[in-house]
Amino acid sequence: MVKRMAWKTPFLLLAFICIFWLAGASAAFAVADQHIYDNADLLNSIEAQELEAEAAKYSREEDVDFLFLTVNGMEGKDIVTFMGDFFDQWAVDNSQENAVLLTIDIASREVFLSGFGTAETSLDDERIDLVLDRIVPDLQAGDYGGAFEETMAASSEYMDYRPGVNPESIFLKTWFHALVALILGGGIVGSMLYNSGGRVTTTPRTYFDGKNTQVTNREDRFRNKTVSRTKVQQNKGSGGGFGGGGMTGGGRSFSGGGRKF
Repeated sequence: MVKRMAWKTPFLLLAFICIFWLAGASAAFAVADQHIYDNADLLNSIEAQELEAEAAKYSREEDVDFLFLTVNGMEGKDIVTFMGDFFDQWAVDNSQENAVLLTIDIASREVFLSGFGTAETSLDDERIDLVLDRIVPDLQAGDYGGAFEETMAASSEYMDYRPGVNPESIFLKTWFHALVALILGGGIVGSMLYNSGGRVTTTPRTYFDGKNTQVTNREDRFRNKTVSRTKVQQNKGSGGGFGGGGMTGGGRSFSGGGRKF
């Protein structure tokens, strides 16, 4: 009996270590119990609960907390300063530095998206601008819940790409790969069909007697015309972008970008 217990002891010890390690890892990321700070009451209670669960899920998957802050006035501060002060306090309270924070001031109708910690690199200024392109139409339509969901989905999608890569590049699109394959395949098949027939040895000059042929009539006809156009750049309808990456009052570096909606 003693020998059996001695044989099992290392495996039991290893099992306990694994359990404690997993529990510790979960606890280390479970410190952020709240992700939605809807001080402007833009969401109803059901939306808030569903988005809180969704934010917790995305946060676990990306190891980055997704945070949403809404206010109705910013106490005389600009949105970047207000956002930075909020995150400085949140980071201290939650002992967490990795986060994606969407801040909305409904009074000025401004939105600012920022990335902290590892998200500063994986969600840089360029990618943040792409996310804003996707969520501003929802904000303009008053669909704040939809904007929150799209923020998480788009940010998570872009963060999976290697830093420095444009996730919206045409060369990364599936339809582009399919088009290239179709063109190459069509070219190969066409070449095979062209080379499969007999070689044509006659040309129009074979039956043309240049010495005894004369031009008896000439006629000019207007066939077409070419019109040059210059594209006029138009505003996206979001009031223009502002901001960018920077530093909070507490010394935390972030990527960022904002829009009016």
